[in-house]
Amino acid sequence: MYFYCIQIKQMKKIIPAIIMSLVFTACGSNQKEAETKAKDKYEQTKETLEQTEKKSPKRFLTVDGNDRKNLIGQRVIKGTVINKATVASYKDVDIELSFFSKTGALLEKDHEVIYETIAPGGKSSFKTKYFAPKGTDSVAMKIVGAKVE
Repeated sequence: MYFYCIQIKQMKKIIPAIIMSLVFTACGSNQKEAETKAKDKYEQTKETLEQTEKKSPKRFLTVDGNDRKNLIGQRVIKGTVINKATVASYKDVDIELSFFSKTGALLEKDHEVIYETIAPGGKSSFKTKYFAPKGTDSVAMKIVGAKVE
């Protein structure tokens, strides 16, 4: 009988240990599953973001700059194109230049293409010269399009 009592006492100690190990194993697998799901969700979000950035480059590219007149009457236009995308790189950025008079009348439109690759978060500077139409007072710049690399 003494031997039987020892076995029951040992079983009482062993059973909780077995149950605890099963619980910890189950929790560990749930944690691994949660990490895997989080990684998958991150990758899906990243792909969706990349697709969005590739579909609409104009949404993620900005251009800023200024112009001045040089000694021979040309308009010297300096600008910077900034890529605000987080995943996509763009190249061959097409910029529309609009020449305006003092009264705000549109005199002429022209295009300038920047043949460089602009990485996510990067920027590219450019400088160009034009014989602008007579009466030009200002030049406006806007991104028309770009190719995705």
